[in-house]
Amino acid sequence: MSPQERFAANLRKARTKVGISQEELGDRCDLHRTEISLLERAGREPRLATIVKLAGALGSSPAELCDGIAWLPQQERFDVKQPPR
Repeated sequence: MSPQERFAANLRKARTKVGISQEELGDRCDLHRTEISLLERAGREPRLATIVKLAGALGSSPAELCDGIAWLPQQERFDVKQPPR
């Protein structure tokens, strides 16, 4: 699993927990629905500003959206954990 895939899973989970559509989330954080869709399908890597906007719109934190993603500097690679089911 890539960092983008883990972020996508976290984003989708946070959005469905709040009970809003991709379009509503896009409206709340000034992003187009297709951008939300791309992010939830791991089709795009989000910028920092986008992560902060999404977290604010979801009543979450950037850390929650990045849960399970870590950089391992000694090994120069990401450590990505599978999301809980």
